[in-house]
Amino acid sequence: MEKKDPFRVEREGHIAWLILDRPEKRNSMGLNFYDELGKHFKAFDEDPDVRVVVMRAEGKSFTSGTDLSELATFYGQKNAGQREDLRLTIRNAQEGMDWVERCRKPVIAAVHGHCLGGGVDLLSACDIRIASRDAVFSIREVRVAFIADVGTLQRLPHIIGHGWFRDLALTGRDFGAEEALKMGFITGIYDDREALVAGAKKLAEQIASYSPLAVQGTKDVFLYSRDKGIHAGLEYTAQKNAAVVPSEDMIEAAMAFMEKRAPVYKGK
Repeated sequence: MEKKDPFRVEREGHIAWLILDRPEKRNSMGLNFYDELGKHFKAFDEDPDVRVVVMRAEGKSFTSGTDLSELATFYGQKNAGQREDLRLTIRNAQEGMDWVERCRKPVIAAVHGHCLGGGVDLLSACDIRIASRDAVFSIREVRVAFIADVGTLQRLPHIIGHGWFRDLALTGRDFGAEEALKMGFITGIYDDREALVAGAKKLAEQIASYSPLAVQGTKDVFLYSRDKGIHAGLEYTAQKNAAVVPSEDMIEAAMAFMEKRAPVYKGK
């Protein structure tokens, strides 16, 4: 019997590891994937002990993308009510992805093997993406006759620019880690999975060592500025800083500098 939750959560200090844990299905993304994804990220957002989330996967692939066997259940839907059900199903999946982006805690994706179709949607909602040298990506949807519908088409152009994006979205071609690094989709390549996980942990620990107020505020501001524009973003930044400066974390930063020690931030 299939596990209800396709994920496993592990905690390490202020880091939460969200592990895709359906290796026997190459971590394919069924309908419950999006429900559970949203639940986990809502919980991470609300947990003050979590400062960074890292996503990785078990098995040979990060994810093979949409579970096409489940998609087949929608074939043959012809009446208006059935099509409305499909629209609501897609919107629910989009909401699950939205929680990844909306989570106040930075999200790092550590990718190995194949990351196809919906996997690229998932990565596009993350803040930082790194990969092992064997990683293979693809916006696969055009190759199986449908439109990517859970975030790639909306988010990825902001990450890699429209030139690269349109090439990848319209051809559906595979691209590897070196090309992904060249276009700025990922920011680091590691020789194997062990090095990848170690690299993700190092990144997460660095971010988690900073003031949560500053880190989460920075994520909030860059998403707001992307969606609202430069001038609205500047006004929003001024309001954010006016609300939190000075803070206990800021005073701790100054004291640590004068005392020549590492600061210890509490998010206050």
